[in-house]
Amino acid sequence: MTASPAPALSVLDLVPVRAGQTSPQAVAASLALVRRADELGYRRYWFAEHHNMPAVASTTPPVLAAAAAARTERIRVGSGGVMLPNHSPLVVAEQFAALEALAPGRVDLGIGRAPGSDPVITQLLRMSGTTSDVERFPDHIRDILALTSGEGATLRFTSGGTYDVHATPAATTTPEVWLLGSSDYSAQLAASLGLPYVFANHFSGAGLERALDLYREQFRPSTHLERPRTFLTANAVAAASDALAEERMLPQARMMARLRGNLPLVALETVEQAAEAEASDRLAAPLLDGLRRRWFVGTGPEARARLAAFAAQHGVDEVMVSPVAAAYDDDPMDATPARVETLELLVG
Repeated sequence: MTASPAPALSVLDLVPVRAGQTSPQAVAASLALVRRADELGYRRYWFAEHHNMPAVASTTPPVLAAAAAARTERIRVGSGGVMLPNHSPLVVAEQFAALEALAPGRVDLGIGRAPGSDPVITQLLRMSGTTSDVERFPDHIRDILALTSGEGATLRFTSGGTYDVHATPAATTTPEVWLLGSSDYSAQLAASLGLPYVFANHFSGAGLERALDLYREQFRPSTHLERPRTFLTANAVAAASDALAEERMLPQARMMARLRGNLPLVALETVEQAAEAEASDRLAAPLLDGLRRRWFVGTGPEARARLAAFAAQHGVDEVMVSPVAAAYDDDPMDATPARVETLELLVG
């Protein structure tokens, strides 16, 4: 049997915070990881947006992307994604126009419709800053596309007259806008707007085939994109042996079990902490078989082969991996050796 061609690889980072680790240490570890990803030839590096989670320091993708751009040479940086209902479209456009000025031709603006938080945080965001109406999500995507273009956007007053608005005074390049999602809605909207689309398979694989079919069947060419363009996300752990990969996936599996069980969230356990706890509470046990099927866990050659087959099965030439390998008790707090090893082994 002929092996599937290797897809291009990219990275999705939630900036995990493990037990005993500070936010500065977690951010330092991720910035070291993006430097290594750049050296290894990964295509892009995106930061997620989540709020008020003890195990996640990725709250502000544009800030983290700016820091990543300053420390790298060629890799694309951006958001996976900005949760647009939490923000003013003009502010998002200005942030990513500024990023594009800092790193021309290297910036991706991935946009999602979910809040990335619980209802309390959503309300706090609305109380403490300018947000956007989720029901006007398609309009706000169009606004951002216009605001970041060289031509800018034009407001038309009901009383007559117009007013021009630009996210930056004199853009020469623009960030590449991607729609993110895990539902039919996002796939159909990306298709109708003629934008590239990413299915959030790392979060939920349910509905993947249908979403891709809808996107490809309903795609309308636009000034932004002539034909459908999509890739998929996936959780991955690669190690020198299957046993090592399995033990490094357990802390993240236990975190998923907490999320699904609506249990109190905690900082990410180390490998040793997770093994000790799982021996008694069996928190992740009901999930493990399913996660092993959906996640890419194993030796480098095994994980690479599965990723290639996955990409070929769904007709994509790129996979964005979330390296969910956990740390050990004695690992440096400002480094992530297991996540680095995952990225190294995935490229061979």
